[in-house]
Amino acid sequence: MTEHNKQEDTIRIQVKDAQEALALFGPQDKFLHIIEQETNARIFSREAEIAIQGPVKELESLRQLFEVLLALVRNNYAVTERDVSYAVELSKQMMADQLLELFKGEITVTHRGKPIRVKTIGQKKYVNLIKKRDIVFGIGPAGTGKTYLAVVLAVVALKEGAVKRIVLTRPAVEAGENLGFLPGDLQEKVDPYLRPLYDALNDVLGPEQVAKSLERGTIEIAPLAYMRGRTLDDSFIIMDEAQNSTPEQMKMFLTRLGFGSKMVITGDVTQIDLPRGKKSGLMEADRILKQVEEIGFIYFDEQDVVRHSLVQKIIVAYTEDAERNEP
Repeated sequence: MTEHNKQEDTIRIQVKDAQEALALFGPQDKFLHIIEQETNARIFSREAEIAIQGPVKELESLRQLFEVLLALVRNNYAVTERDVSYAVELSKQMMADQLLELFKGEITVTHRGKPIRVKTIGQKKYVNLIKKRDIVFGIGPAGTGKTYLAVVLAVVALKEGAVKRIVLTRPAVEAGENLGFLPGDLQEKVDPYLRPLYDALNDVLGPEQVAKSLERGTIEIAPLAYMRGRTLDDSFIIMDEAQNSTPEQMKMFLTRLGFGSKMVITGDVTQIDLPRGKKSGLMEADRILKQVEEIGFIYFDEQDVVRHSLVQKIIVAYTEDAERNEP
């Protein structure tokens, strides 16, 4: 280690009062612990001042980090552990200020009036791409909000009259289970597979509104096989779990696109449940359609995971293991 790297200094950040410092440090100083774990900083607070001690070369990014978090607190944004971890990651590249842009606008509100916002730069790109392009592929790990945000944007488009209905679909292939063995009629058989789509809809519209829309046919939820032979005009169409479609199914689905329609295809190529030897329609589409300018592709990574911070660590561990064990 060079002498310069060992050099430490202190920066001071002014806060209005103890209340503001509390919001900044999180319940039981949780946010503080995250920052101290992820950086070489030591943080002290005295009344209306926060002192941050650390290596000289880290201090600028720490200043940016605290100024951004303070700005969020002052704008009454309810900061979460996930936000703090993400802000720390971004501050290492001096990009934490981008968070302020992210949290400014809301896409819409839930049926309970809670604002729905993008939470990562990846999500912001995804939302912008869906607004611009008629077909968008969102590819990446679980917990990145791919499906949820697509459903939210579909509901917004329906409310604004940009589309006349929403069509949600998933391939009915699930980890080693066969639909034939499930009891009940088709609706009952299909529902478990489509549960995550219902959950997202219920969150945005509320269960009553979802039930009414399903009755009216303004929202349709169906297995992928039911898309064959149809052309879907003025619709917002989402295919979830697309990694479990075959190339034939994917081509069939994409060619359903009608006038005034949008399609969003989401999936995670690390979770393919197709029988051995069967190619994934999502991977094939990624390869074949990359050159088509009007089709948008967005790739999420573990930094975009918006679930519990442990989920991010689990994904990283599995990814690293897969890379180590690749033949």
